[in-house]
Amino acid sequence: MKQVKRKVFAYITHQQKLLVFSHPHAPEAGIQVPAGTIEEGETPEQAVLREAFEETGLTHLILHGFLGEQERDMADFGREEIHQRYFYHLLYQGQPPAVWQHTEHFSSTSRDPHIFEFFWATLPDQVPTLIADHGLLLPQLIERLQYEPMEYGIAK
Repeated sequence: MKQVKRKVFAYITHQQKLLVFSHPHAPEAGIQVPAGTIEEGETPEQAVLREAFEETGLTHLILHGFLGEQERDMADFGREEIHQRYFYHLLYQGQPPAVWQHTEHFSSTSRDPHIFEFFWATLPDQVPTLIADHGLLLPQLIERLQYEPMEYGIAK
């Protein structure tokens, strides 16, 4: 029987842009959104805020809503596990750099630090292809943003 791991995914937006990242030292990891494992005793909401900060280094993040969930078999990545995934929309309220690197020191999958290179992709149609279903709930995010005030949403 495959192990079930509970994961959170953060769709962090600023104005009309989505935060995504690559692994400069591991390009095979693809383009991703911040995500990670829910720790023992932690709610998904607590986990998504913690993971978003740990992976990006950004403060001024606001949990703006739950987008949905997915159960995903990770066999196509050589893992004998099922991910129970919870997707959230977070707003960034600061003044972001266009591109930056951040090192995550608290990975649940490795003791080695991970270097990530972050950049903002314009919604809805300039988001690169995201690996391993990271983009699964982008249609729900885009639909939600169409009904938000312009400072958070997408121009129609």
